[in-house]
Amino acid sequence: MGRPKAWLPFGEEFMLPRVVRLLSEAVTPIVVVAAVGQELPTLPGDVEVVLDEERTRGPLQGLAAGLAALAGRVDAAFASSCDVPFLRSAFVKRMIELVGAHQICVPKVGDFHHPLAAVYRLEVLAAVRSLLEADRLRPMFLFDAVPTRVVSADELHGVDATLESLRNLNTPEDYAAALRDLKHIE
Repeated sequence: MGRPKAWLPFGEEFMLPRVVRLLSEAVTPIVVVAAVGQELPTLPGDVEVVLDEERTRGPLQGLAAGLAALAGRVDAAFASSCDVPFLRSAFVKRMIELVGAHQICVPKVGDFHHPLAAVYRLEVLAAVRSLLEADRLRPMFLFDAVPTRVVSADELHGVDATLESLRNLNTPEDYAAALRDLKHIE
């Protein structure tokens, strides 16, 4: 992409502040997990930044850092990546509604689970840490370890008809397409 995703220009803002703004329409507090030494765009003063001490351990390591930072303040957290420019607050709220008595609520579209568009109760932190210690880094291991509610695309179409909330930017082509679509989607 030529620069870190957090710093990608998107409309009048950078990607990370955009995602934080979109999330703030649905949840509070917001915790951003950053790598040690990672520079971030300016964020609102009430956003807490915590460090993911081990850069190459994937989303479970970041999830552990975020959940630990939220301990004692909330029952559950919506986990997101920083590259979902079309995230909808209604999508986030729907995922929170669907968690019910489960410890995790994760969308699955086709054969793919979206662990960075999911709700995690804080009590999964022990299971996350156990998986990290065992070097079992795939989110699927966590979904198998605790009661998990898998949400189908059909359950989300009412709040996000085209599931744009799940659209992330992994390639320069994805980014270019999202910039083109910005004027049509918003």
